[in-house]
This record gives sequence, C-alpha cells and structure tokens, in this order.
Amino acid sequence: MSSHREAPEMSKDPVADSTDVYAFVSPDKPDTVTLISNYIPLEDPAGGPNFFEFGDDVVYRINIVNDDDIDDDLAFEFRFTTVITNPDTFLYNTGPITSNDSASWNRRQTYSVWMVAEGGERTLIGSDLTCPPCNIGPRSTPDYESLATSAVHDLGNGVTVFAGQRKEGFWVDLGSIFDLGTLRPFESLHLIPSAAAVGVNAARGFNVHTIAIQVPISMLTSDGSTPTNAASREAVIGVYASASRRKAVIRDEVATGPFVQVSRLGNPLFNEVLVPMSRKDEWNKSAPRDDASFAKYVQMPELAGLLPVLYPGVFPKLAALKAPRADLDAILLTGIPSGIVPGFQNYTGPIKADLLRLNVAIPPAASPSPLGVVGGDLAGFPNGRRVTDNIVTIELRAIAGVTYPLVDPTYVPDGAAALVEDGTMPPPGFLDHFPYLGVPTSGYDSVPPS
Repeated sequence: MSSHREAPEMSKDPVADSTDVYAFVSPDKPDTVTLISNYIPLEDPAGGPNFFEFGDDVVYRINIVNDDDIDDDLAFEFRFTTVITNPDTFLYNTGPITSNDSASWNRRQTYSVWMVAEGGERTLIGSDLTCPPCNIGPRSTPDYESLATSAVHDLGNGVTVFAGQRKEGFWVDLGSIFDLGTLRPFESLHLIPSAAAVGVNAARGFNVHTIAIQVPISMLTSDGSTPTNAASREAVIGVYASASRRKAVIRDEVATGPFVQVSRLGNPLFNEVLVPMSRKDEWNKSAPRDDASFAKYVQMPELAGLLPVLYPGVFPKLAALKAPRADLDAILLTGIPSGIVPGFQNYTGPIKADLLRLNVAIPPAASPSPLGVVGGDLAGFPNGRRVTDNIVTIELRAIAGVTYPLVDPTYVPDGAAALVEDGTMPPPGFLDHFPYLGVPTSGYDSVPPS
C-alpha cells in the first residue's frame, strides 16, 4: 500500500535551506557582480563515509529583481545529478582523487545551469558541469586547491560558475548570543570590570556547500546597461536565494507533483533573528513581494526590546524608543532612498520585501571596512554583502540604534550602541578572486571543538 508525505517544512532542512547570500561588485572584475548562496551549514569536515553534497531532488535558484514590482526579473537555476561509479563499496573514494573525473572517486556530482527570464522562459547556459569532491584529507584529496580550481567553469558571455564545498565564511558567537544575549566582550565591558573577553566563533573549522556565479552587470540591470550613476534606479538590483522540492514524495522516495519553494533568504539573519518561530515556514514558502505582513517584526524587532532588559541601564535611549523602526524598515525591506546617506541609495520602491539590495554603480572599495555602510564604506552591507562584511556586528549595532539617526537626525544613540559586538574574528583564507570563499578544511585536518 503506497503512502505519501508532503514536502517537509524547511526551516530545518539543511540541504535546501540557504544559510547565507552574498552579492557584490567583483573587486577583481568590476564590470561583473558575484552572487553566492550557501547551503548545508556547519558541515563537519570529517563527515565520512557519507560526505556532504547538494540534493538531486532540489531546485536551487538565485533570483534577481531589477524593477519596482519586486517580481523575479531573472533567475539562475541549478539542478544536480549524483552518480555512483562503484556500487560494491561503501567508500566515497577508493584511492586518491587527483582530478574531478578520477576513477577512484565513487560519488560524483554534476550540474546544469539555466537562466530563467521573467515569464518563465528558460535558457540552458551550462550542462554536465563538475563539482569538486569534499576535502577529505592529504591522501584522498592531495591537491584539493587544484581540484576546486578546475571546477570553476567559464560558461561564455562573461559568466563564470562554481558549485561545491568551501570553507564556512560566516563567523558568529552562537554560544554567547543564544545564552540570553550574553555577548562576551560587551558583557565584560559593561557589566563586569575586567578586560574585554574574546568571542568564540561557533562556525570555526566547519565547511559549507556553495553555489557561486559571476555575471556581467549588464546582464542583471533592467535596461541592459552598466550604470555609473549611483543615483539612478537602474543601478539597483535585489537578490535572494530560494530552493524548491516536489510537492509530495511517494513511499520509496518517488517524487511527484510540482516543485514548491521550501526556503529562501535575502538579508542575512532575517529569518533567523526577526521572523518568529511560529511563522518561519510560512515565510520560507512565500515570495518577497508578500513580506508586508512580516514588516512589524522589522519595525519593532524583539531583540531591540530585549537589549535594555538584558543590560539594565546600558540602553536607556533604546528602551525609550517606541516608534516603529523606519531605519530598519528602509535597510531591510525597501532599500535606502537617496538623500539619507550622501552618495548612496539602494531603493527598490515602496513594496516591502526581504531582498539583498546592491547598487552596482558603486565600485569596490580600495580599503574595505568590515562594517560596510555603518563604517563609511558604501560598497559593503547593506549595499549587497561581501564575504568579509561583519554581519553580526553591523546588525547588532543597527538594532541597538546606531542607524536610527538616518530617519531622525535629532536622535542620539546610546554610547553602547556603537560598541556592541560578539567579539569574533573572520576566519582566515578568504580569496581575492572568484569564488572568494576559502579552501574548505579537510576532514583529516579538522579539530573538533574542545
């Protein structure tokens, strides 16, 4: 007797759940934009014998919005195929993997890429593209960097693509933040008269699966131009990643029905920190243009109300700030209009939507600040997001009130608002070229947290 189950709720489906989205003007190719979406968070490098991989049953997409209706104007769609070359072994590899077609690699993945226009017209722009294996160790993957480099594919027309394992580039002290906001250095500075503590990066040593594509700016803009005027609407694009599964799965894992969206992500930490637990699956399944019903969580974020309680007397002005947070509404849901930050705007219109907004007319910074726009660097978050942007500190300080003067110049934030942070440092190994995230940690070299 057959049975079926609906596509699972996806707030905890790592294979389909986008964990980070990046969009930035490529520093080494400034006529292009690099778009990155990560999946499968906190991969233990020593994950054998069943190492991590993309799902063959998932449609992965990076979506582009370039006009005011906030409907998808362009998307890059990725589908993966896994082949077992030796059905008689339990091993991922039976000898050294010296190339991406090595006979000793038993579980290979390839993928195809489609460009999907508004209205659904699909164009295949790459097929049978190889993924590199996971980084197993010096005997199994003796020259991993070369394996990964050979999996960077030039698709022509200025498009470059990569899909495979990379070093986790997100850094955050999860242990302190979710212990009732006990931020180690901030706790020491404001409540305990001692030297500032050092944050502990909970993602240290882990890997992630990355889809990255680098495309000419002119391919992404509404008029096919490469804008140079940062004030023009044509210079701004919105980006979000999504993943879809079949609507139902029959017993024995036979999928049927249409693909339905089961996860999405635009701005970092939007789903994790702003959307309440009871509505996460609803948010994951909805389209960005329908985000008005989630705006109240942005305009009055729960964390802004908790900080004065967790740190008594440290945030009196934040505690008194009862007005809806128009600053966060602009940063996360509409983009920042012209005239608020000199020389900058990334406004996509009045429709509220969680999109990572990028002004492609703003060139890469010669000396990037990890604090992005908050640090005076207009090429960083929330103008898109680079791999080196310190997202946790930026968003903590924004919620603490440092960005409220954008909408009310008379407001003077609490002195602590510009100091709050989780105290972690970025992982070493970022690249200065595509795909920018570092070489993944090998299973042999991984060290479990003490």
